[in-house]
Amino acid sequence: MNSPKAGAILANTSIMNFSRLPIKLLTTLLATAVLTMPTFAPVASAYTSATPPTTGPTVPGNRAIVRNGIAYAPANAPEAVKRAIWASNYIVRKPYVWGGGHGSFYEDGYDCSGSVSFLLHHAGALSTPAGSRELTTYGEPGRGRWITVYARNGHCFAEVAGLRFDTTGYYGDEGPRWRTDGRYDNGWGFQPRHPQGM
Repeated sequence: MNSPKAGAILANTSIMNFSRLPIKLLTTLLATAVLTMPTFAPVASAYTSATPPTTGPTVPGNRAIVRNGIAYAPANAPEAVKRAIWASNYIVRKPYVWGGGHGSFYEDGYDCSGSVSFLLHHAGALSTPAGSRELTTYGEPGRGRWITVYARNGHCFAEVAGLRFDTTGYYGDEGPRWRTDGRYDNGWGFQPRHPQGM
């Protein structure tokens, strides 16, 4: 067989018999294919929602703060509270999805109880997702030192180290977000509960 150019071989054959190509040409074709394959930049984070972070930003003292939508855990908080904050930062800005977070802690979107369940799970205080009605009897009654869950049938949110973690805001159902304003008026029927020891 004469040594026609690789382009001519590929252009004139619909089914390629690679065993008939000279080794040098086959090696060149393979190297060209590998070198021209698209490359993908690494994902900005080193984790996925299935493996949330166990470290993150902190601030001195007992109260968390929000910067650009991300919560900074207070340095004086127990490690479980810090982990809950850092993990929940990962789902911040995910969309509101009714029922999101109920079948699994790791979803593409979350509703109120899915978000609170995610937070409690990463504090080591909840083993399976719970609905808002279930959260009305969760843990211990009353406000906690670090984490308080406010629940009623149909909605819930959490307060963590002075920040509110909620899916509703000024524009309705927005998805999980950290908020600096409170929402504890019991006139809405919310029952305050907290994880034991927190």
